[in-house]
Amino acid sequence: MTAYIIRRVLWGIALLVIVCGLTFVLFRIFPTGNPALLRAGRDPQPKLVMEIERVLGLNKSLPVQFWDYLKDIFLHFNLGYSYYSLESVKGLIAERLPVTISLTVGAAVLWVVAGIGIGIISALRRGSFLDRASMGTALVLISAPEFWLGLIFLFLFAQDIGKFKIFPGAGTYVGLTSDPWGWFTSLIMPWFVLASGSAAIFARLTRGSLLETMKEDYIRTARAKGLPEHKVVRQGVRSAINPVVTLLGLEIGTLLGGAVLVETVFNIPGVGKLAYESIIDSDFSVVQGTVLLAAMFIIIANIVVDVGYAYLDPRVRYS
Repeated sequence: MTAYIIRRVLWGIALLVIVCGLTFVLFRIFPTGNPALLRAGRDPQPKLVMEIERVLGLNKSLPVQFWDYLKDIFLHFNLGYSYYSLESVKGLIAERLPVTISLTVGAAVLWVVAGIGIGIISALRRGSFLDRASMGTALVLISAPEFWLGLIFLFLFAQDIGKFKIFPGAGTYVGLTSDPWGWFTSLIMPWFVLASGSAAIFARLTRGSLLETMKEDYIRTARAKGLPEHKVVRQGVRSAINPVVTLLGLEIGTLLGGAVLVETVFNIPGVGKLAYESIIDSDFSVVQGTVLLAAMFIIIANIVVDVGYAYLDPRVRYS
């Protein structure tokens, strides 16, 4: 197990280098705004643009810029500086990261609990009205984009513009330490919007996997031996959960991508909103930092999921 984890970590580092290279090429080779030109103002002077390029390090060759960027990341954990504010990218991300963690962790808990729970109930009540209603709703939620669903929630339930004034609307986020109740209520709608699509996928996958598992021979044997039904279902769920765990690592990436849209719609000052603003402003160093952070989270999540297989399924062993 230890050797496997070490190999996965090394492959993860290699993948981070590839992600750095891809973002570097995308933002410097493809036609985008020149940060120095944009920062110089409406009437940029050539000397001023050259000076800004020197300060930002944009006058160096592309291989030198990329090599310097890799050294800063892996030797000093320095993600560079914003082209606009000259603030540390690491500091900008660290300032907003707790907000995004609050959003994504709450949404992840909601989607896992609701998705698996609804999937199990639907499988055990196959063909019932509850089963048809939950699977039909899941299909709608899978098809609904986060930004559209967020606007619908604001239109229906926001206290300022909603038809039913229940929850705080956009721009109402407050920190957990400053106002715990305000923090909780301001994230209720964003949590539901961000978790809805993934919860629907988990519900349908759990239902299908459990239905197949409950037809296995060992389930019929357990029932024939007189094992209580709740224990039979527990054994079936443990076997059926493996495909769901496989999807969990992949859904982390979807969750982080959806966080950009949800934070923008609800005006939540998180890393997703920072990435959106940086893309609009062509602040490449900040965009690279946020992309690298997202890739790191996805890699770590997949390693944790793979290791978890050994505990969920005794047939899985790593060497």
